[in-house]
Amino acid sequence: MADPISSRAPSGATGVLVLASGEVIWGKGFGAEGQAVGEVCFNTAMTGYQEVMTDPSYAGQIINFTFPHIGNVGTNPEDVEALNPHALGAIVRQDVTDPSNFRSTQHFDAWMKANGRIGISGVDTRALTRLIRVAGAPNAVIAHSASGDFDVPALLARAKAWAGLEGMDLAKDVTTLQTYGWDQGLWKLGSGYAEPAKGRKKVVAIDYGIKHNILRNLVDVGCDVTIVSATATFEEIMAHAPDGLFLSNGPGDPAATGVYAVPVIKQWLDTKKPLFGICLGHQMLGLAVGAKTEKMHQGHRGANHPVKRLSDGAVEITSMNHGFAVDADTLPANAKATHISLFDGSNCGFELADQPAFSVQYHPEASPGPQDSHYLFEKFAGMMGRIGN
Repeated sequence: MADPISSRAPSGATGVLVLASGEVIWGKGFGAEGQAVGEVCFNTAMTGYQEVMTDPSYAGQIINFTFPHIGNVGTNPEDVEALNPHALGAIVRQDVTDPSNFRSTQHFDAWMKANGRIGISGVDTRALTRLIRVAGAPNAVIAHSASGDFDVPALLARAKAWAGLEGMDLAKDVTTLQTYGWDQGLWKLGSGYAEPAKGRKKVVAIDYGIKHNILRNLVDVGCDVTIVSATATFEEIMAHAPDGLFLSNGPGDPAATGVYAVPVIKQWLDTKKPLFGICLGHQMLGLAVGAKTEKMHQGHRGANHPVKRLSDGAVEITSMNHGFAVDADTLPANAKATHISLFDGSNCGFELADQPAFSVQYHPEASPGPQDSHYLFEKFAGMMGRIGN
């Protein structure tokens, strides 16, 4: 639509995004009708919008997709990272077209509607991305009304009243309520999901908002995975006699989640058994060893982020989704940085020198994204084998 960033509703507008700073962005609504409040961030991935929408790390967030053709391959029941979507809404440039992929089983509009998620098309997503890059990720309300009736002042008041993600613990909102096992391996076209291998190492994965493809990658390298709640105690974890501990990705402010997570991780570190963390799990390990985390200006979200591996200078193209980061200057002497972002130099990984524990800020399981970093799962499995657990 013309004039996508305006204070006046253009004719035919059925969707709107109202930023807490006062900007009003109009478009064409799709998916569910209603409204939701959260933080607006942008994602630069060219594929994988269904995985993005179902990634629990996006809880409390509205996704501005920089790739214009979102929805063009439809949806299916396999390309999901959780049972339900966690992102609040989707902002896209082009109208959602009929799907043109043989794996599609449902139109993206219908999928969004069935899952209670709001979409807006016809938005100048480049302009919105530039706004976020300059001003930071804003709080906002996304709304869809087929009638085109909106109370913009009320939406603005709601956006201004929302406290924001800083200081907010969302892991408890998305974590599992029950302990369960996982034995589904990686998916391949024509054969589906792989069967688990025999003689596997026992791994407990703490679910701060875990993605399904992380679990599949753990199974792929020979792990017998048990998933426990974000609030599981050290005793509950040890009751499964694990050979290794995995700390998952997840949403919200790591410092808030760390209030209950860090003491458990510290107890695990005392065992000297292998530990691997991804994304929020990386930040949890950082907090557990005494480092600090900080809110980023715009965050890193997409499937094309270059990361430098410091051991040999190799560059990995990675998938990322985070709005907080470990402050590298606060890492203790026994925590050696292993990876850095080539976009802004922020810390993207470290390992402990005195025990088998390491973590990365990015997503080596991809989904969506490149698979340059699968070796990290193999590294974790190798640690459990080497120490003879």
